[in-house]
Amino acid sequence: MSKRIRLRVLHGTRYGGQTGKRDGYMIESIILWTLAILLSPFYAAIIGKVKAFFGGKKGPPLLINYHTLVKLFTKGSVYSTSTTFIFKMGPVVSLSTLLTVLLFTPIAGFSPVVSFNGDVIFIFYLLGLGRFFTIAAALDTASPFEGMGAAREAFFPIFCEAALFMILALFFHLTGDLRLAAYFSGSQPADLWQIAGAPMMLVVMAFFIILLAENSRLPVDDPATHLELTMIHEVMVLDHSGPDLGLIEMGSFIKLFFYSTIVARLICPMHTGKPLIDIGIFGLALFVVYGATGVIESVMARYRMEIVPRLLVVSFSLAFFAFVITQELTK
Repeated sequence: MSKRIRLRVLHGTRYGGQTGKRDGYMIESIILWTLAILLSPFYAAIIGKVKAFFGGKKGPPLLINYHTLVKLFTKGSVYSTSTTFIFKMGPVVSLSTLLTVLLFTPIAGFSPVVSFNGDVIFIFYLLGLGRFFTIAAALDTASPFEGMGAAREAFFPIFCEAALFMILALFFHLTGDLRLAAYFSGSQPADLWQIAGAPMMLVVMAFFIILLAENSRLPVDDPATHLELTMIHEVMVLDHSGPDLGLIEMGSFIKLFFYSTIVARLICPMHTGKPLIDIGIFGLALFVVYGATGVIESVMARYRMEIVPRLLVVSFSLAFFAFVITQELTK
């Protein structure tokens, strides 16, 4: 119990507290939120560079995603006669939910723009809402291929959500708090490692598997494939074009940045108290996470569909054993 209390009192620091000082650093949090949105396409391009390196190629430039977004937003959208307003709502709602989720994210250890008790559950529901409208937009096309991808998109995240809530139970046990800022702000990640070092290693592995699955990366899905029968996410957006596809692409960059932020804070919990240094360390940690994703995609093949649930069950098992071990360590 004493360990849990010690974690609680740290919530009043510059990087995640609820004291009066938090208002003075709101501008910094908004600036970081804006930078996260702007830099998410850049970091996503690192994966392509790493994959090109393993293939002995030069690869696309790091600014390729910005070029793609500009090209998409300057084009027009084509809509099938079988679609309704739901098809148009899908990309907008999906991106809006991800932008909102990023508001609750303690980027580089700074306090988030918005935070309240229980916000981590709200975040999970927001992610689910965005997925629901993406699936609904895919089904609205009346395409059998997109319906197949939507069914897979609805099935596989069930295992990811179970693992996420198991990790949430572990964090709540350690901190007694249901705020994302209570887990990843300031020196909080370092304190979590100090109390539950070995279980946190299992949490990192579980979260990284979730990152790959939720963002349709190898070995769960192949974002570069053009074979509809093996697609999950890509097959759901086949009918989207122009600005709608641009919104979807931007949302995928932000979603990958959100999960990478959590993993980066877990693998590099350093906190110096100096904003510029902390931001630099966080940027390097993000580079490592994106680079590791690129390495995974370079050395592993895509799993068959019947194997994917087994991989996701592994993430839940890792989170479950981490929770059990932590229960014993904090008795």
